[in-house]
Order: sequence, then C-alpha cells, then structure tokens
Amino acid sequence: MAARLIDIFNSTISTADAVKAAARQIAFRYRCRDTSTGVTRSTTQLLAETLGVDETQVIHLALQELAAKVLPQYEPDEGPLTSGQLRQIRKTAPKAKGGTRRSSLFEPEGA
Repeated sequence: MAARLIDIFNSTISTADAVKAAARQIAFRYRCRDTSTGVTRSTTQLLAETLGVDETQVIHLALQELAAKVLPQYEPDEGPLTSGQLRQIRKTAPKAKGGTRRSSLFEPEGA
C-alpha cells in the first residue's frame, strides 16, 4: 500500500480524514541528554547535516537499520528436521574416509 500524503491545511480534505491521519502518527520526544536508549535533538540535527537529509529522514534511517538488525529478514521455515529427514540426510551424505568424527551439525539422537 503506497503512502498517501495529506495536507491538513488543504480545505479539500474532510476533518474526519485529517483526524484519521493524525491518529496514525506518534509523538516523538527527544531526550534531555544522549543515552544508550535515546538522543537529543542536537544529535539528530548533527546527523541530518552530516548525512544531508532532514531530521525526519534521520529517524527513518535509524529505525530501518534497527529493523534490519533485529527483525528476521526471511520467512520462517517449517521448524526442526524430522527424524526421517535426518535419517535420509545421513543415508545419502558421503561417508568420511578414515578418522573419527570430531563434530556434527546435528544433535546426536537420544540427546
């Protein structure tokens, strides 16, 4: 769904549309000092000047970077492999020549 810009001062939109648009917004309050959980407005302004964007774009960039870092970037899979799937992998995988197995990608059965 494409974002739609609404000019709240434009007389062609209804008051109801303006109220709905305002309800989708959040209040953003800067911190009094920079901490590990927030920044001051002067820090945001410095970032905006350094990056050549406005303060709103700095906030969007920071949130996008956090989302890419924290949220999964792929669809969830079907969960762990079943015993049958593990048996099939072990059956078809090439056998090691000599030596002993030092590690495994899979938990030993019975663990």
